[in-house]
Amino acid sequence: MPTVKPLRRSKPKLESSLKPNGAAFPQEPHLANQDWLEVLKIHRAIAVIRTDDIALGRDMAKAVAAGGCRLIEVTWNSDRPGTLIETLRTELPHCLIGCGTLLSLADLKLAILAGIQFAFMPHTDAEMIQYGRDRQIPMHPGTLTPTEIVTAWNAGASAVKVFPVGAVGGVDYIRRLQAPLDRIPLIPTGGVTLENARAFIEAGAIALGLAEDLFPPASVQQRDWQAITNRMQNLVHSLQTQQTTSPSMAL
Repeated sequence: MPTVKPLRRSKPKLESSLKPNGAAFPQEPHLANQDWLEVLKIHRAIAVIRTDDIALGRDMAKAVAAGGCRLIEVTWNSDRPGTLIETLRTELPHCLIGCGTLLSLADLKLAILAGIQFAFMPHTDAEMIQYGRDRQIPMHPGTLTPTEIVTAWNAGASAVKVFPVGAVGGVDYIRRLQAPLDRIPLIPTGGVTLENARAFIEAGAIALGLAEDLFPPASVQQRDWQAITNRMQNLVHSLQTQQTTSPSMAL
């Protein structure tokens, strides 16, 4: 595999490197926080892989990557997540590979050793956030209420995961949070679908996490990877159209 040069910090290089044109991301997991927020604004969708079969996880990742996904999260309670992350870092250099469902500092340390480039948690743990940020890993603690969101942000979150957003009003909940919390980048998960993804971005979310709706169990069981690729393509098209037509979301 050809050597991929590290991302430079100059603005022109950042813009050319982060456009969704199939170019490889840097191989070392060191994106400055502002660079990471720009990545989220460009790509918007994070594909969340949760599987009890590492081979299926590899194929799921390849299917969404073929559909234009550039941000892939492997949950830590998947089958051999560290090995899967290492494999995807090698086989999908044009994507950023992260990890979710990290419950402890020990989990986070193992995930970093596996090569993650961003991290998600279902809860807020200040020690974990600091440990990741010290190693230039974008950290996304899980929250639900305004108090939890502000607490996570003040603890150093790169952006804040809102989960499970579908249980508390979905798109309308994210929209209502914007008035008091518009300076905090929010990533709703747990209730995001292909049908409402664009509405979440229009409501103020910086990015989205999608799991089962992007990977329908029937398609995974039947190994219908083209169907999953098609779903990803439709999602990318919807979000890119929104980005192009909404002045408030321009980079």
